[in-house]
Amino acid sequence: MSRINRTTVGDVEIIALTDGETQFGAELFPGTEEAKIDALLEAAKAEAIDTNFNAFIVKSGGDTMLVDAGPRDLFGPTCGYLGDALEEAGIGPDEITHLYFTHLHPDHIAGALTKEGQPVFEKAKMLVSEADHKFWSSQVFTDETLAQWQQLAQATLGAYAPRTEQIKDGDTLVRDVTALNLPGHTPGHMGFRVDSGSDSFAHVGDIAHAQVLQFADPEIGIAFDIDMDQARATRKRTLDMVTTDGMKLSGGHMLRPNIGRLERAGTGYIFKED
Repeated sequence: MSRINRTTVGDVEIIALTDGETQFGAELFPGTEEAKIDALLEAAKAEAIDTNFNAFIVKSGGDTMLVDAGPRDLFGPTCGYLGDALEEAGIGPDEITHLYFTHLHPDHIAGALTKEGQPVFEKAKMLVSEADHKFWSSQVFTDETLAQWQQLAQATLGAYAPRTEQIKDGDTLVRDVTALNLPGHTPGHMGFRVDSGSDSFAHVGDIAHAQVLQFADPEIGIAFDIDMDQARATRKRTLDMVTTDGMKLSGGHMLRPNIGRLERAGTGYIFKED
């Protein structure tokens, strides 16, 4: 099975890399009745709440940017295949010029470090939002899980510290590619947008972890969101923007074929492969 999916937006090439997959339980969607989840799954002819872990390559202006790096070995044998996806795409670690983290959760950063804590992408400049850098660097967590996540975030920031640039909404990442602020999932959670030629693309980060549920009903939140209300507002605003503007889109957890466009369906959306 192929782990890559390619598209072009004007002069920019985008390659979705599938690192792995898993399934979520209904308990991860607090405030949403299990009967509703079952009904949405049935309507989509889905047997479970499936999710993918995606990274992306963006080639533009002579640069090769890797967006997120997957969970490595943290989530068991169904994940950790970023290296295989990069090899299938014909890209070696030393070819990565920029490493852009949409946020510093473990499933997005672990693959950037070896098990010994060394940087995998030794020639890459690391790009991360100012807000996420500050949050994971300075916050004091009493929650054990968040404290463990913070340790990995700080290890990653430390490994790439000599080559780090902190960014804000609208900053240029590489040519024709800009940072897209998507707060709520984490304080500095971001995606990116590509505007080149007559087409546009939005990487919507983690605004939807389970597209079968959260595209159909954008009100549905997930327990991983630091600020669920803000994440909900961001999701609704962003999905409306992408659909209104007819943009291509993808995201950190979208299911294969994972690049397409949205169509409105009542108060929600339907994903269509581009």
